[in-house]
Amino acid sequence: MTTKNFQNRIRLVALVSSMGIFAACHSEQQKQSQQEYSITTISTNAEKEITTSYSASIEGMQDIDIYPQISGYIEKLNVAEGDIVRKGQVLFVIDQVPYKAALQTAIANVEVAKASLATAELTYKSSQKLHEQKVVSDFNLQTNKNAYLTAKAQLAQAEAQEVNARNNLSYTEVKSPSNGVVGMLPYRVGTLVSSSMPQPLTTVSDNSNMYVYFSMTENQLLSLARQYGTIENALQKMPAIQLQLNDGSLYEESGKIESISGVIDKSTGTVGVRAVFPNPERLLHSGASGNILIPSTYTNCIVIPQGATVQLQDQLLVYKIVDGKAVSTLIKVAPVNDGKEYIVVEGLKSGDEIIASGAGMIREGTQVK
Repeated sequence: MTTKNFQNRIRLVALVSSMGIFAACHSEQQKQSQQEYSITTISTNAEKEITTSYSASIEGMQDIDIYPQISGYIEKLNVAEGDIVRKGQVLFVIDQVPYKAALQTAIANVEVAKASLATAELTYKSSQKLHEQKVVSDFNLQTNKNAYLTAKAQLAQAEAQEVNARNNLSYTEVKSPSNGVVGMLPYRVGTLVSSSMPQPLTTVSDNSNMYVYFSMTENQLLSLARQYGTIENALQKMPAIQLQLNDGSLYEESGKIESISGVIDKSTGTVGVRAVFPNPERLLHSGASGNILIPSTYTNCIVIPQGATVQLQDQLLVYKIVDGKAVSTLIKVAPVNDGKEYIVVEGLKSGDEIIASGAGMIREGTQVK
């Protein structure tokens, strides 16, 4: 056998082997393809509840920063961090000595002004009688009248200063403006404080009930309005909602959506929503985060796993089985998302067969059956 014939024979053997390997691989791929894609038959659910999760922030109903209204040294600290306080309870006492002295001075000035007014009044009334008898001139009468009016004004001024002094003295007792829980206490006894200080004395948080804030998209808001007729009806008729805490646990108390903003944020396309939750055990704290869980119930609906869909920009499609092949079909779904299933409102009907998982890996016209 010549060298050339030998080489041709080797090429032929290699070609046949390659074709065999290719055929075997193709056959194996077909088997894998048929085994990889599970198929489900669409049926209608009598009722389905889907829970949608929204990232949320938690705040007290009132978080009030406490600033002093006067300057002075802290003389007493009557509370500790985390104490539960009532409205009107004294939290701090600022040095009262200079303000008591100022009040005593103001009271004395009022007495002096009263005495001056009494003297001016006597002088004016006496000059009136003398003026009637032509004993004093018009000028003297007017001068005495002006002195009387001046003394009267000085008394009013002194009384106003007394009121201001009393208020300043009362401000030495810094009181809680509401029921709540005391926050951090950055200042201690002996610290000089004033109304212009950058950091408050403390913060009192009213956390008997807690506000939980989250956002809805414009589409979710529209869906809510259509479901209940109006947003006002939605606020009244929506079911209770749940709060998932940051550690993944479910908060024991149920809450209620209390208000929905009437303005859509142009930068995010969302609206702000506020829910309220009771906090009897003081488990919730201002500044915490979690997730709001809102249930939505649908009747006579079609539910499919999200793994059965492929997203193309803002559209969703599934692969129907038609004559044993995968055929892409656009669908529309309800604007609720629990991360697991979709509720189909258009594009599928009972009895249709679709690829139930792995739809993202399949191609149009793939033989699957």
